Amino acid sequence: MELSFGTVALVIFIIAMVFVIKTINVVPQQHAWVVERLGKFHAVLAPGLNIVVPFVDRIAYKHVLKEIPLDVPPQVCITRDNTQLQVDGILYFQVTDAMRASYGSSNYIQAITQLAQTTLRSVIGKMELDKTFEERDHINTTIVNAIDESAANWGVKVLRYEIKDLTPPAEILHAMQRQITAEREKRALIAASEGRRQEQINIASGEREAAIARSEGERQAAINRAQGEASAIVALAA
Repeated sequence: MELSFGTVALVIFIIAMVFVIKTINVVPQQHAWVVERLGKFHAVLAPGLNIVVPFVDRIAYKHVLKEIPLDVPPQVCITRDNTQLQVDGILYFQVTDAMRASYGSSNYIQAITQLAQTTLRSVIGKMELDKTFEERDHINTTIVNAIDESAANWGVKVLRYEIKDLTPPAEILHAMQRQITAEREKRALIAASEGRRQEQINIASGEREAAIARSEGERQAAINRAQGEASAIVALAA
């Protein structure tokens, strides 16, 4: 009889512990947990100690509210001048509404990624190849604005988008490198020519100043001789 009572007490204790464990939930800082009651949305648990009803409530979704970097897979885009350009970028976003992030989309990360790729192709398609390298900031801003408008329905805030790499075809890349080399050689020739011109100017200026100095010296010497002769004549006359 005592063994039977002890067994029952142990079972009751285990059930009570399970009940307590399922009742008390501690949500970490910068996290949000979505609770469903009998299959329907009930509440969003804030960071700290929270109590739910065991076997009636369940934690359906857990979201991180920190800034999250999302690597957007590289893709080939066609520019306005029909040049293929491989673009690689990274997107930064943050969950701002846990309920919408749970029920607004079946997979908001995949939705953001696909929308970023679609928007990127559209933006690149309106630009010529040279402009894509010059207007990275414009591309980044356009993508963020386009995604952020749709992502609001998914409980997500898009913070920024950064292009990591723009890679044109090999033949275009070689042509660009040749152009850069030609520009560098041109600047080197101009610099050398400017150096020679400045050198000639300096030499001519030095010769002119030397001639002026010689002329000034000869003039002063003539004045001194004339003054000396005049003084001698005055002395003899006296």
